[in-house]
Amino acid sequence: MTEIQQPQRAANGADSQQSRSIVGAHPRDRQRDLLTEAQLSRLSASHPLRAAQTADSPMLQALTGRASEYRPVWFMRQAGRSLPEYRKAREGIPMLDACLTPELAAEITVQPVRRHKVDAGIFFSDIVIPMKLAGVNVDIVPGRGPVLEHPVRTLDEVRSLPELTDTALDPIREAVAATVDMLGSTPLIGFAGAPFTVAAYMVEGGPSRDHLRPRTMMHADPVAWRELAQWAARTSGQFLRAQIEAGASAVQLFDSWAGSLGEADYRRYVQEHSAAALSMVEEFGVPRIHFGTGTAELLPAMHEAGADVIGVDYRLPLDEANRRLNGAVPLQGNIDPALLAAGRETLYAHADEVLAAGASAPAHIVNLGHGVPPTTDPQVLTDLVTYLHERTRRP
Repeated sequence: MTEIQQPQRAANGADSQQSRSIVGAHPRDRQRDLLTEAQLSRLSASHPLRAAQTADSPMLQALTGRASEYRPVWFMRQAGRSLPEYRKAREGIPMLDACLTPELAAEITVQPVRRHKVDAGIFFSDIVIPMKLAGVNVDIVPGRGPVLEHPVRTLDEVRSLPELTDTALDPIREAVAATVDMLGSTPLIGFAGAPFTVAAYMVEGGPSRDHLRPRTMMHADPVAWRELAQWAARTSGQFLRAQIEAGASAVQLFDSWAGSLGEADYRRYVQEHSAAALSMVEEFGVPRIHFGTGTAELLPAMHEAGADVIGVDYRLPLDEANRRLNGAVPLQGNIDPALLAAGRETLYAHADEVLAAGASAPAHIVNLGHGVPPTTDPQVLTDLVTYLHERTRRP
């Protein structure tokens, strides 16, 4: 098999910190080149980025548009039901309780890093955790998903929502700090649901196939929608901030349902709220990933909301995503999760296609085009990580 082309660094301006080559510098000098002194000062002295533990990892190199030893790999939902050790750890423990038990959340986050040798941990949590911590009565019902006791559908109901306090996030900080301590030089990616997806769940009261109620609310009661989306943006932004403060080296804003929107509605009713959530962590200078499902037509608008890296789902080839983003944005993705069970030969041929398409971007972080299916054989993921690392390793 021929060697997959390694992505080249972006050349998008002489002053671009993200495209600056700092290979060969001392780790602390490299870190000070990655973040400004002002950004570093906002991180604790023990933060992995300030302490130069993770800044030169393959993951952070790729997230900031720099050349890396090999293309880094992580998988959405890598910490979860596909792992027998996860099922054992969570036995008899409800999902939200697991997320809010710091030692357990840390252990679950680290499990796939330990097993698969992926290049980053993704914080084990759920998009409804911020609303739960704020005092909204929400639970995750097995086989169904997040369900609210009282959906939020009127302006009065929106204005009655409790605000998330900073101290309510202490269990998250404790869990992240414990995770970061366990991960060492492997970076942790923080996580939050994007405002549209969070608000959509709140309006529907639970999962939905078409998200008709929130889409109707945008047009029928734009004031209620705007205030609800603002509330969701504040809570998601606070959630991301807490994770960065405790040691996350990057964050991802996950928009599960934005693909139900056309571009015009996204720009009019959603983009500003995703931008508000992302802007709440801008001062730290950590890379911000924005991913959505079914969002091929929204990628430029999602990038304009403030993302540094765009995640691409399995429906759109990465070279086409790169074209739509003018060749200026590091990309993440986008192996089709369905092919994890299609056999080694088929999966690896597809992975080669993804690597080849990803080589067109300024940098490429390998991931799935959605989450790991719970029925996935863990050994398939372990072997895939080894294959991807070997396939893209620089001579």
